[in-house]
Amino acid sequence: MSESGQQSETGRPGRYQRTTGGLLAAMLVLLLAVAAFVIFRGIFRDTPRIEPEPVEYLPLVESLQDAGREVVYPRELPEGWMVTTVVAEPGERPAWGLGILTDDGRFLGLRQQDEDLEDLLAEHVDEETTEEEPLEGVGSVARTWEAYADEGGDHAYAAEVRTDVGDETLLVYGSAPAEDLRTLIESLTLDER
Repeated sequence: MSESGQQSETGRPGRYQRTTGGLLAAMLVLLLAVAAFVIFRGIFRDTPRIEPEPVEYLPLVESLQDAGREVVYPRELPEGWMVTTVVAEPGERPAWGLGILTDDGRFLGLRQQDEDLEDLLAEHVDEETTEEEPLEGVGSVARTWEAYADEGGDHAYAAEVRTDVGDETLLVYGSAPAEDLRTLIESLTLDER
């Protein structure tokens, strides 16, 4: 046969010589190509920055009040704070809540619901919370606020409020400093709008 290696002396077609070194070199080249592509894409791709949009919550408070529902809400928020989410769940056990960002982007939440406190803490704060010194005489909707914290630095204050549906748990929680949670508690009211 020809010297080109097309056919061997045994009459079988010739094969390329495969070595472990050649395989490793090919894998290294492939990995370098993938890494170069990822770096190139990361450098030249613009990641859009999504800014939160404020949500008007007071019109919903008025609607709920017009429907006979008593909800706890902040009279007004400090400069730079904004409500970003509103939750209003109707039904036999209605729920009401707000998601708020402070001026430095820290989260605060408000939840009013006929639900066991431990369940609300597990859902909105952490399954493992520790009890702290309660707040006394802060705000106008409750005399005493039980205080909780988790290992991640989140805080929560809880109180019972009597509303049109009976006793409900009110939870103020978030990653914002405890002082910001107290500021929110001080602004809360059940007043008609």
